[in-house]
Amino acid sequence: MPHVSTVVARSWQQVYDYAADPANLPHWAAGLSSAALVPGDDDWWAADSPMGTVGVRFCARNGFGVLDHVVRLPDGTEVLNPMRVVPWDGDAEVVFTVRARAGMTDADVAADVEAVAADLATLKRILEST
Repeated sequence: MPHVSTVVARSWQQVYDYAADPANLPHWAAGLSSAALVPGDDDWWAADSPMGTVGVRFCARNGFGVLDHVVRLPDGTEVLNPMRVVPWDGDAEVVFTVRARAGMTDADVAADVEAVAADLATLKRILEST
């Protein structure tokens, strides 16, 4: 399981607060959604994604920097995405674990890693420019 990370020159709390807000997701997570998320039933949000309509459920806000979320793919498969914001020398390290699903090739996993890296780079750019 590859871990993709970046260090953001902001406090971990600032990074967490921004990334934990579903309204901000389309601004930095193009790999998941470039359109606004719409609240749904049972803590699920709906999003138009490059894969089609997906559901997203976020873990409860917490003081530990945990941003885990489950993505329900258009075929109904649910994928847990572990994500953390960790204090690091006055800044924040954002860590996302990419998990290979059944049937994925090495190239598929590499493409997911590349997409996550691009999303984290966008998150970094947004937070460091404000």
